[in-house]
Amino acid sequence: MAGSTHTVTNQAPPLTGYDVFTADRALTEAVERHLPTELREEALAELSGTGRSCGALQTQEWGAQANASPPVLRTHDRYGHRIDEVDFHPAWHRLLGKGVSAGLTDAWSRPGGHVRRAAGFLMWTQVEAGNCCPLSMTHAAVPALRADPDLAAEWVPRLTSRVYDRELRPARLKAGVLFGMGMTEKQGGSDVRANTTSARPLAEAGTYALTGHKWFCSAPMSDGFLVLARAPGGLTCFLVPRVLADGTRNVFLIQRLKDKLGNRSNASAEVEFAGTWARRVGEEGRGVATVIEMVAATRLDCVLGSAGLMRQAVAQAVHHCGYREAFGGKLADKPLMRNVLADLAIESEAATVLGMRLAAAHDAAGAGDERERALLRLAVPAAKYWVTKRCAPVAVEAAECLGGNGYVEESGLPRLVRESPLNSIWEGAGNVQALDVLRALGREPAALDAYLTEVGAARGADHRLDAAIRDLLTELADLAAAEGRARLLAERLALVLQGALLVRFAPPEVADAFCASRLGGDGGAAFGTLPPTLDLAAVVERARPVV
Repeated sequence: MAGSTHTVTNQAPPLTGYDVFTADRALTEAVERHLPTELREEALAELSGTGRSCGALQTQEWGAQANASPPVLRTHDRYGHRIDEVDFHPAWHRLLGKGVSAGLTDAWSRPGGHVRRAAGFLMWTQVEAGNCCPLSMTHAAVPALRADPDLAAEWVPRLTSRVYDRELRPARLKAGVLFGMGMTEKQGGSDVRANTTSARPLAEAGTYALTGHKWFCSAPMSDGFLVLARAPGGLTCFLVPRVLADGTRNVFLIQRLKDKLGNRSNASAEVEFAGTWARRVGEEGRGVATVIEMVAATRLDCVLGSAGLMRQAVAQAVHHCGYREAFGGKLADKPLMRNVLADLAIESEAATVLGMRLAAAHDAAGAGDERERALLRLAVPAAKYWVTKRCAPVAVEAAECLGGNGYVEESGLPRLVRESPLNSIWEGAGNVQALDVLRALGREPAALDAYLTEVGAARGADHRLDAAIRDLLTELADLAAAEGRARLLAERLALVLQGALLVRFAPPEVADAFCASRLGGDGGAAFGTLPPTLDLAAVVERARPVV
């Protein structure tokens, strides 16, 4: 029996056994806002089921186990045969199976699919972000494969399946498959046009033999991969199956797994091709154009993933401070801590609202809305740039709200902190996104028109937003020598769009706090510097997860 000195008091209960979806007011409101009335009841019920799964103790334990047991590469079997397999902890497979069955690879085949899937992905990231990588790649491969109707007919039904089949065997024998991606090489990185992997045409039309390397291949245990290589006609996109139709293993030499800062449960590899069989996707020389839709989808997932990490960090901080007492009262009731929590909550809600708006734009664009498609062209890189960069400071500040407890692995906050820089780096780091914003502004006038129409819907509702829109228009009027200030421009585009969405759709106290601090300059550089005249208690209460 524990002695009296070991009695535990003044500690928050674990944040578990709750519905992650219904506890997130910003997320539930966004789903209701962006889905047609006839889809809402079904979607809300489905997402609540996913939310309960995310909040369940068993699922959270699987996330911790998968993170604590990184994958292991096995290049050879006991007899010396080359097998190039990756072994994962059983918890990884359980999580991946639940993610697939929750529809996180199935956004393309049903009305409102992107909004529904985005909400699920944002929640699933909060359980264990590592397994979201193959879910994202599989989801994003669909639009690229549609460049070849025959390939799409063969592969898309398996990609969008809700069946997780972990066995390595021919895809024709599987009810569901996962996809990875291999674009970057040692000498090029983000400059994929520097790729040197070669593609030699074979006798069968549309087939090639690849020779070369990929410095960063995502999800190497997958059933297929989209890769870029140089065919006679130029840089081209290819589908590389892991197992060939006759059951033999394709030449897919995994040289090593990356030892990463975070994202520990997920395998990222360096791979070599040596006469590797591949099928061309799209036309020769059109590789970048073929994969651009895939890249856009994965970049949106970076936004959603960061929004999910921020939401979980804020939920943990608000939950802890709602129970923890210090200096004569609850931490959450102390004016300074309330300021910190409210500031974090505003950042989290702004990320969620923006990510879900872009998911809705994907649904509309898929239905033929060209204005929404144009909006995505500018808003996705701006959002990817800004939201992903806000994730790390939010996670670190949230950990600090727990004090020393937040620095201990068992709290889960260190895992969020390590994961927080990832989405800013992957799928094109900050400079790549900022330059993409400039390209959209310079080459696609419809993109800026769509953006200004979107933010213009909120003009007149808040004087600080109106002033920020005017300042942005001044910036956009002169894009000469803009590369040196491309980051600032991307930041302002994202902030103004977030402000416009919050003014239109968030409670007044949230929109007021955002516009005052992010657009009006009435706040400091660190979190917890909001004007004390704001209704911060209401902001914190809105962010509190109800268990």
